[in-house]
Amino acid sequence: MAFTPLNALNAFLVVGRKRSFAAAASELGVSASALSQSVRQLETRLGVVLLTRTTRSVSLTDAGRRLLESAGPPVEQALDALKTATARPGEVSGSVRLTVPTVAVTPVVTPILTRFLRLHPRVEVDLRVEDRLVDVVAEGLDAGIRMSEALERDMVQVRLSSSFRFVVVGAPAYLDRRGTPERPTDLLTHDCLCIRSETTGSIYQWELERGQRSWRVPVRGPFVSAHWKAHVELAEAGLGLAYVFEPSVAAELARGTLRLVLEPYAARVEGFFLYFPSRAQVSPAFRAFLDVAREVTAAPR
Repeated sequence: MAFTPLNALNAFLVVGRKRSFAAAASELGVSASALSQSVRQLETRLGVVLLTRTTRSVSLTDAGRRLLESAGPPVEQALDALKTATARPGEVSGSVRLTVPTVAVTPVVTPILTRFLRLHPRVEVDLRVEDRLVDVVAEGLDAGIRMSEALERDMVQVRLSSSFRFVVVGAPAYLDRRGTPERPTDLLTHDCLCIRSETTGSIYQWELERGQRSWRVPVRGPFVSAHWKAHVELAEAGLGLAYVFEPSVAAELARGTLRLVLEPYAARVEGFFLYFPSRAQVSPAFRAFLDVAREVTAAPR
């Protein structure tokens, strides 16, 4: 890879977003060693270290984070402008980079993408499915989808779903064997399939509410994971109680392989929202995505 400041800057931005030389090299179509050399040359030119490298990970230094935040958006706009220059009149091109949580993919994201990609086939969508909280500005993304309580106040928020509940569920076999909890504190004596936060690494305390009262129960059990599908499958197998996004277990509840537990205490949240930093700085591709998202989510399901 021949060194030019702009080539090297783009190489750094992709590595910074991906946090991986291998993933960035695959996206750019070059070798990881050539990519590493290009970034090192940029660091030498600037006189600062941009990335901290270990054998297993890549992370941004403070200087690298500042460069990613300041240079990422304008470089993306320039690349989108080059794609737009080859588009036919009225045709949208470019890219849209999104971060979405696992539970939102099927009920929220897939219907939007299905319509969007049919309408705008020249737009490339880069979808990152992850359950940690993500700073979309720092990571060079156009937008993210999360529940409203996870969003910073300075973000533009667009509702994508109605409110829904988080519920406790268990298999009939488990409930017959261990009994059915009647109060939130009863969970302390049950096998609970625990949730590990991908943001903090801590074990999530199950949140329940009734009227003006709320509980955060420090559950424990034989299994800990950040992946909700594993919780559903193990709960269905009778290995413990699970705390889940209610729409994600609609089929299991309908079949009777899972039952609602502590339903009067189910916590309701506002729903999923698309969030991004500024209406004034969005690309044509993301503007088109936003229009389709509003159209799809406004239609009756």
